[in-house]
Amino acid sequence: MEQETIIRNLVSQVKILKFYGLILTLVVFSILIYGFTANDGHFKEITAERINIVEGSGKLRMVISNKESQHPGIMDGKSFPKRERPAGMIFFNDAGDECGGLVYDGDKGNASMTYSIDQWKNDQVMQLQYAQENAPDKPVKSYGLKLWERDDKFTLMRVLHYSDSLKKLNNAKAYQSGIEKLKSAGLLANQRLFLGRDERGEVGLFLNDAKGTPRLKIFINDKNQPVIETLDDNGKVIAAK
Repeated sequence: MEQETIIRNLVSQVKILKFYGLILTLVVFSILIYGFTANDGHFKEITAERINIVEGSGKLRMVISNKESQHPGIMDGKSFPKRERPAGMIFFNDAGDECGGLVYDGDKGNASMTYSIDQWKNDQVMQLQYAQENAPDKPVKSYGLKLWERDDKFTLMRVLHYSDSLKKLNNAKAYQSGIEKLKSAGLLANQRLFLGRDERGEVGLFLNDAKGTPRLKIFINDKNQPVIETLDDNGKVIAAK
C-alpha cells in the first residue's frame, strides 16, 4: 500500500514537472517572438556561421558564410556537389543561379581576396583578384583586373557534363586530349585581359587573343623600365621597345 502511494506521488510530480516544462517553453518562445517583432528585426550584433538572404517567396539571393558552411553553388536549379570554398558572400540571380561573389582567405602559406562577376549560365567573366603565396624566401603575389571570354552556347553545365564524361574514362591522356579539343574550339574560357601586377613583378596591361595567347604587353618591368611588346600567334615577341 505504501509503495502504491509513493508511485502515485511520483507520477503526480512528473506530471507537474511536464506542465512546468511546457509553460517554460511557451514563455521562452513568446519572449523570442516578442524580441523579433518588438524591435522590427533590428539588432546591434548578430553572431552566425551562415546567413541566407531570401526573397519573400523563399528564393535564395545571397549567402554570407564561413568556410565550413559555404554554399557550393547552384545552376539550373541543381546544387553543385559539396566542395571547399572560402568564406565570404555568394550571389544568386533572379533565376536562382549563382552569379558571382566576394570570397577571401589567408594564413601563413597563402592569402587571397576575389570579387567575381559571372556570365549568364556560365562562370566568371570579370574578376578583381589579389593572391599571394608566402614562400619562405620571397612572397609571390599578383593583383588586378582579369577578363575572360566565354562561349554563350557552351554553358557551365555543358562544360561540367563534358568534364565528368572524360573523368569516367579513367584515362589521364584521354582527359587531357578532350580538354585540349575544347580549348582549340574556343569552348573553354580564355583570359583576354589582365590589368595589374603579375607574379613576375611587372605592372601594366596584358592583352591576349581569342585563344588566350599573349599578343600585346605594355608594362613597367621589375627594373622600373617601360616596355611595350608585340607577340605573334605563338606568344613569341616579334617587336619590343
